[in-house]
Amino acid sequence: MFDSLSDRLGDVLKRFSGKGKLSKEDVEAGLREVRMALLEADVNFRVARAFVERIRERAVQTEVLESLTPGQTIVSIVNEELTALLGGEQRRIRYESKPPTVVMLLGLQGSGKTTTAAKLALSVRKEGHRPLLVAADTYRPAAAQQLERLGKDNQFPVAMPDGKMKPPDLCHRGVEEARRLNCDVVILDTAGRLQIDEVMLDELREIRRRVDVHETLLVLDAMTGQEAVNVARAFEDAVGVEGVILTKLDGDARGGAALSMRESIGKPILYCGTGEKVSEFEAFAPDRMASRILGMGDILTLIERAQENVDKGQAEQMLERSFAGKLTMQDWLDQMRQVRKMGPLEGVLGMMPGGKKLLAQAQQQGGAIPGEKDLARMEAIVLSMTAQERVHPEVIKGSRRKRIAAGSGTSIADVNKLLKGFDQMQSVMKMLGGGKGTKGVRGKARMLNQLRNMDTRQLPL
Repeated sequence: MFDSLSDRLGDVLKRFSGKGKLSKEDVEAGLREVRMALLEADVNFRVARAFVERIRERAVQTEVLESLTPGQTIVSIVNEELTALLGGEQRRIRYESKPPTVVMLLGLQGSGKTTTAAKLALSVRKEGHRPLLVAADTYRPAAAQQLERLGKDNQFPVAMPDGKMKPPDLCHRGVEEARRLNCDVVILDTAGRLQIDEVMLDELREIRRRVDVHETLLVLDAMTGQEAVNVARAFEDAVGVEGVILTKLDGDARGGAALSMRESIGKPILYCGTGEKVSEFEAFAPDRMASRILGMGDILTLIERAQENVDKGQAEQMLERSFAGKLTMQDWLDQMRQVRKMGPLEGVLGMMPGGKKLLAQAQQQGGAIPGEKDLARMEAIVLSMTAQERVHPEVIKGSRRKRIAAGSGTSIADVNKLLKGFDQMQSVMKMLGGGKGTKGVRGKARMLNQLRNMDTRQLPL
């Protein structure tokens, strides 16, 4: 989502950090480009102006310009101010000491509110809570059925509409149902409209009168840019909101909504949707998001995803076998499946420091980073192998390769490419593990030369 902004800011900051000495003129020239980058990202012009002014006040101070590393100091200032712009400290749902905690979701139709309800339920369950969903949207066709299906697929109880009961009554009954089922979090999926109207606002106010709502969260489509800020302001003025959930943060929007929200309406972003799957949802951490935008990566989120999706014991065993050059095709298949659970490979690499640069270099070399279709094709090839072939891929010769290609719906060239890449990967891992021939200066030089000359597009990763 922030790719364009990240590239522009990266270029500006590179110029700052690349100079041993900075003048006020250098700072002014750089800040003009920062302001233009923010405006192109659809950030509100008042927000962009105030942001740049805060950086200017700190950056032109004598102790900054005359420091030994003025460029790095300014990069640090930009990072701190960007974190503050995104909300400063991370904010999550505040759970009541006397359950249930009632969370009301509101927003326009099409913002992804119903799916977000299920995503939020999964998130609070990971924190040790027991959520119940209330299908309070009686206007959109099949809205309740969609929520019911999401509930069944993820083992959440769902309070469904009964006859012609009105949404405020449904919500009240849902809270009572939560108490009966011993659920300590209730998530109300209220109705949306194509535009804000008085009927919808009256209904939301009535729900708040009937039910003791503890958190009112506004679900906004990040793709709508500045319009999302206008919608948020309208809901805040008419009903009142405690926080925001941004959906479709994985899209190609420019990021203006996320960057303008806190300063425009004074409300924090609590969560963001990063994909269509129910699991693709994360707490919004301003400091981590600022690091991503500035190309510094987001190692903490990457570690958290790994802890959730990767079996530690199995990963350690695989690493040992990898360094010994004893990794099998079945090991690689299990490894790939665990990595895919963490999200698209591009997103995972993007969280690593320098990851975006790696992706850009890969694209220049002809798309060395495989996408989901490439990974699915590799998986199909491995699944078409026999158990013996997965353990001893060296036995796979001409007729076997032809059979595997036919069984996986791929070509013999695809099978050859995967086997060659797997063999190269085994060699690399064995070298990194200190295998034979890597001792001493000459051995290390030989290893580096092999790595340098390797065609990374062949690696099965």
